[in-house]
Amino acid sequence: MKLKPLGDHIIIKRLEAENKTKGGIVIPDTAKEKPQRGQVIAAGKGKLEDGKIIPLEVKKGDKILFGKYSGDEIKVDLEDYLIIRENDVLAIIE
Repeated sequence: MKLKPLGDHIIIKRLEAENKTKGGIVIPDTAKEKPQRGQVIAAGKGKLEDGKIIPLEVKKGDKILFGKYSGDEIKVDLEDYLIIRENDVLAIIE
């Protein structure tokens, strides 16, 4: 990918949604919600505050949980990505 996020922006690739419920019911594509989990593809250097750069807590390769309506969807080389700010990240999945 040839994108480099600036500041506290993060580029993520959504993880695939589940195809079945815990009870074994298959969910059709039309009924699936967009997943709120993703993997960090690239991260900016950090947030600028008082002339100092504060590094981001997330890094490339981290799996994260983010807000439902966070960020902007982008398409690069026929792949869908989401670009969000670090404060839209709810948690890092370990």
